[in-house]
Amino acid sequence: MSKVAIVTDSNSGITQAQAKELGIRVMPMPFYINEEMLLEDIDLTQEQFYERLTEGADIHTSTPILTDFTELWDELLEEYDEIVHIPMSSGLSSTCSTAAMLAQDYEGKVFVVDNQRISVTQRQSVMDAMELAAAGKSGQEIYDKLMENKMESSIYIMLDTLYYLKKGGRITPAAAALGTLLKLKPVLQIQGEKLDAFAKARTVKQAKNIMIKQIKDDCERRFGSADGTGVHISMAYTHDLEAAEEFKKEVQAAFPNHEIVLNPLSLSIACHIGPGALAVTATKAIGVDA
Repeated sequence: MSKVAIVTDSNSGITQAQAKELGIRVMPMPFYINEEMLLEDIDLTQEQFYERLTEGADIHTSTPILTDFTELWDELLEEYDEIVHIPMSSGLSSTCSTAAMLAQDYEGKVFVVDNQRISVTQRQSVMDAMELAAAGKSGQEIYDKLMENKMESSIYIMLDTLYYLKKGGRITPAAAALGTLLKLKPVLQIQGEKLDAFAKARTVKQAKNIMIKQIKDDCERRFGSADGTGVHISMAYTHDLEAAEEFKKEVQAAFPNHEIVLNPLSLSIACHIGPGALAVTATKAIGVDA
């Protein structure tokens, strides 16, 4: 039986401390803040990030350098037979394609999973990979299972402000101004690769209701489970934990038989959408022996 190491990156929301407890490795993602490179959860905490963001610092994301991958893999292969590496979605970053290219030199020992996930859904892929590895599955089997289920996940995100989308050039200044004037609370979605528009709400309450309704619809229509049985329901947020905890009560009431996991959104998304965002996700359970 192969001994399989599980690797992901900090876009999963898994901290270095949590990774140590889980027995996995997390590559910290680099950020440039006013041209200074900082590593998520190494040189840069969530609080420090939001302080700099709200101060108007120039923040942009980057990808790890090539040797970050190879040095980590070489180290792990001294102890493990195979590696399953789960980066963020290829539609949101070039990290995945870089890792896949480098893995070609590892003679089938490194499996890079492009299963179109980010944040808490990416985290769920890591948990699934760990469970599969513990059940004795090989790197190839884990890769195949995760890829087979890569589209079985939804994320809906309510934005508190359009400012950061405008700043990043993802909407026009005119659209941002109109949205601000109308006090719109846009709801975005991630279905596979991209972050896309989903709905426009007039109030936070309406946006929350839209997200909960859509998760229920996805459970029933996409995942074949009207009450969410066999589906992982998770939540994420940017910066405002108190608001997230309040929303969690509503999500929990909608899915009373679920243990709702709540985690901060990864900084790679947060820098584009800003503080005050709330997200709900649904991910179909894969089943180890299925």
